[in-house]
Amino acid sequence: MMQRTEIATLGEFGLIKHLTGKIGLKNESSLKGVGDDAAVLDYKDKLVLVTTDLLLEGIHFDLVYVPLKHLGYKSAVANFSDIYAMNGRPKQMTISLGISKRFSIEDLDEFYEGMKLACDIYGVDLVGGDTSASRTGLSISVTCIGEGEPGKVVYRNGAQDTDLICVSGDLGAAYMGLQLLEREKSVFKDDKDFTPDFSGKEYLLERQLKPEARKDIVEALDEAGIIPTAMMDISDGLSSELLHISEQSRVGCRIYEDRLPIDYQTAVMAEQFNLNVATVALNGGEDYELLFTVPLTCHDQVEAISGVKVVGRITKPEFGNYLVGRDGGEVELKAQGWNSLG
Repeated sequence: MMQRTEIATLGEFGLIKHLTGKIGLKNESSLKGVGDDAAVLDYKDKLVLVTTDLLLEGIHFDLVYVPLKHLGYKSAVANFSDIYAMNGRPKQMTISLGISKRFSIEDLDEFYEGMKLACDIYGVDLVGGDTSASRTGLSISVTCIGEGEPGKVVYRNGAQDTDLICVSGDLGAAYMGLQLLEREKSVFKDDKDFTPDFSGKEYLLERQLKPEARKDIVEALDEAGIIPTAMMDISDGLSSELLHISEQSRVGCRIYEDRLPIDYQTAVMAEQFNLNVATVALNGGEDYELLFTVPLTCHDQVEAISGVKVVGRITKPEFGNYLVGRDGGEVELKAQGWNSLG
């Protein structure tokens, strides 16, 4: 049986030392990390980017099917993705946890293992945080600090009429992975001896449980000399993110159903669940792909970047925001992505 060490045996400062004692610093801008009243960062001539996320058990994740190591990894990567969506580079991160008594030291080690793995892969320093007792399960607060080059930081409000709309990767897989996990959980509830069979669906599970931030796309754009006019990461669904860009840039858009990038496993699972695959791709969320716009003159350069697809174009605001179907008919885009407050 796996050893279980009660958190109370270490106390708050002992816990912090246990979880962070072996964490080293990788970035020159990280002058001082864990162990003082505040981290010290030195950015000189860089722009500082800051993003934060709050994740609550039962709202944002379900520990019935989410391993703690995966949760740690995903918590970090989701924040890195926000920095990449500004055309920046994540450099430091802080993590605060609210922990109930049902969690042991070994549980937190698992969570931190996933988080540290993400930090190692993406070259980010864990420089601080906080822990507290919680009466409502596990709560996670992550803040990520990144750097941006002056003149290269990309906002949501720069899209222009005739710009191309581009997305990285494929859409809807994370949502179908979630549907699959929820379905198997409901069967397990009624039959404790039930063993779920995920063979042939590994990609969907990976996209839900262990997403990746698109550092590679940001680097490829930089190498190609392309600075997007607007950019976001796709966390709440393509429709919602496009409407954010349209509203803040004061433009309209047209995207084309037959150009939406959809993986084969996503299409098969959508059919099994009797869901329209285009609706899944538009509204699924948690893909952590990049949605960005570039000038029409960049068409050939952006098409040459592996993993990027042009899915539509920016229009004048009076033309509205529409999906053009395979039959040529137009359907108005609506923000139907995930909303924790809904």
